[in-house]
Amino acid sequence: MTALAIALALFAQAADGGAPPAEAPSAVAAAEDRLPAGAPRDDYQFVAWCYGALRGYLDMHDEMMPEVTRIESQFRKPGTRLEDDLKVYAQMQKDGRAQLKTFQATLTAAEKASVRPINTIGANAVRLGRQIWNTGPDVTKARKAQEWMSWSLPARCETVSASLETRAKLMGATFRVNEEPGAAAPPAEPAPEAPPAEGAPTEPPIAQPDR
Repeated sequence: MTALAIALALFAQAADGGAPPAEAPSAVAAAEDRLPAGAPRDDYQFVAWCYGALRGYLDMHDEMMPEVTRIESQFRKPGTRLEDDLKVYAQMQKDGRAQLKTFQATLTAAEKASVRPINTIGANAVRLGRQIWNTGPDVTKARKAQEWMSWSLPARCETVSASLETRAKLMGATFRVNEEPGAAAPPAEPAPEAPPAEGAPTEPPIAQPDR
């Protein structure tokens, strides 16, 4: 092997060794599947929590935008326009409201498939999600606006929502598996007779023969 070939081989080895290792796919998946702090583990309650957190974010838009506009105006990147940056927040509102409808459809499917009422549990989880936006009096407007600007919906919300809706629809189909398609509905049963008054005989008395 010539000296040039040896040098090229050593250079290639050094380049390979100095390159930063690529992040393992499993590590990325684990980060996306991480449960947010304070969120419930149950899938139905978690999707309800996501709904509440996202709804809280969207409802704060009008309150946050004056401070957001001030921050965006003060800290400008060269070659960018304020109008273009503000359009991003409008688009996020549009996308967020579409995602709310998706979460609502998932929650409705799960509630219909459940054998017991769970909507009260879901309502509590929604309130829990909204509470992430509660702040104390020591938090400034600027700080709150910065947190609002940097917030994004946890990736786990969308994956769990899609999985839960699929399972809920399959469960609903299972419940209806014994129904024949197009079968006529059975005739309504006659209304039960009113029960006898307390203390009254259950059968009419037998007539006594005249003497």
